[in-house]
Amino acid sequence: MDLATSMGERTARNKSEGAKTMFLHTTFLAAAVAPLSLVSGPAFAQWVVQESGTKSRMRGVSVVNERTIWASGSERAIVRTDDCGKSWRNVSLAASEGTDLDVRDIEAFGDDHAFALTIGPGEKSRIYETLDGGRSWRRSFTNPDADGFLDALAFWGPNRGLALGDPVAGRFTLLSTNDGGRTWDRVHAATMPEALPGEGAFAASGTCLVVGPEGKAWFGTGGAAKARVFRSDDWGKSWTAHETPVKAGAPSAGIFSLAFLNGKQGVAVGGDYLKPEAVGHNLAFTSDGGRTWEADRSNDGSDLSGFRSAVVFAPAPSPLSSRCRIITTGPNGTDLSEDHGASWKRVSDRGAHALGSSEGSVTWGVGEGGLIIRWERP
Repeated sequence: MDLATSMGERTARNKSEGAKTMFLHTTFLAAAVAPLSLVSGPAFAQWVVQESGTKSRMRGVSVVNERTIWASGSERAIVRTDDCGKSWRNVSLAASEGTDLDVRDIEAFGDDHAFALTIGPGEKSRIYETLDGGRSWRRSFTNPDADGFLDALAFWGPNRGLALGDPVAGRFTLLSTNDGGRTWDRVHAATMPEALPGEGAFAASGTCLVVGPEGKAWFGTGGAAKARVFRSDDWGKSWTAHETPVKAGAPSAGIFSLAFLNGKQGVAVGGDYLKPEAVGHNLAFTSDGGRTWEADRSNDGSDLSGFRSAVVFAPAPSPLSSRCRIITTGPNGTDLSEDHGASWKRVSDRGAHALGSSEGSVTWGVGEGGLIIRWERP
């Protein structure tokens, strides 16, 4: 499957189209995300394009530190760098696993250790692990449920993590591992609130599911009457659901990405991917760990400049800066806030599919045609 935002298609298929193949909106994203244009100036950093060595549509990125970055995408593509992006090594899944595998999420812990998630109906949803820098990959999990569809991975560390899947029998699928991926156990369905009609998760950037300190975890949803954030305080064992003001009410609308600065302060972005230029109700904020969400807090009338599929809290301009940067991107561009969302500036006319950042590191993005980009500090 080539579509980043496949959840809406799956909902429509399940309701009225049986086992119809899910490629409806591929042309939308292929056309919408053109080669990235750069905007620079005294107040902004800028995107710097890397030579990735692949032409695959990239959907996942994991930033270990300033030196080591992994990225993944369609046609089983996985690449990594250990020299700050000067060169990229092809460490893709073996062709024997299937040449059409779509690696939507990558979670790395160093030069050698990483997990990769492939998406698709039934057994196409898989989790792989490498311990040798991608020279070989071990299949850690294969989805056994024909109605299942995995969307994202998130880890607290190399041994403990979660995988999120769309609802089966009316409740979201959550898998957990406590032994470094050797085994994956489904979180008991009784601890998960019921899904709304049409509700699911968007496998757009691998960031609809995120984790935080002291066993906290969150995932965002869409496709239903309300866009919600599910939260857990106990390592994913039990969950509560909370409504947000992010645009919803259509299979193509909802929350696509979450980011948390700490256990309390977080941001959700999304909108309607079929209306990439539409502004308003494309983001929300929480200050209480995801229990309540407020709409855009901009105080100058600024807003995100369209639908957004990924968001990160980025490194501050300098180690002594108290400003909190948020970068968010989508098919029509990139927006930046340097004051925790109080104001926004459009800093690029083009965008990426996914973003990644880590403490003390620069921000990276990935997108169409093997695009890998580095956000340089001003």
